[in-house]
Amino acid sequence: MTGRPAGRPLVPAYLSTGGVTRACGPHMERLTVLALSGDDRPEELPAAELALLEALERGSLAVVEAAALLRLPVSAVRVLAADLVDRSLVLARPPIPPAQRFDPDLLKRVADGLRALKHD
Repeated sequence: MTGRPAGRPLVPAYLSTGGVTRACGPHMERLTVLALSGDDRPEELPAAELALLEALERGSLAVVEAAALLRLPVSAVRVLAADLVDRSLVLARPPIPPAQRFDPDLLKRVADGLRALKHD
């Protein structure tokens, strides 16, 4: 009899979500930030949701970070997090969008101004 491969969870990911494959609540991106809401936690939560709440006790995490800590696929953590958001146990903040493209004319004027200061 052989042992299980190192690092591989004993329970398949789809069982940790109760067989649910898609989140019903808000859309969760990989970089959506999750944080505890501060509400009291019910005792009847599934083990995977309890594990996610325990991971968030140490501070806010992105969905992808939580997935790495729990050793679950990102898709499974999205489902778990959406359920916890629906229960008001977790807050989800969308990722910060990338900055707008810079204005090349503004950068040229700033560089010219810095060069002028250097030569004074």
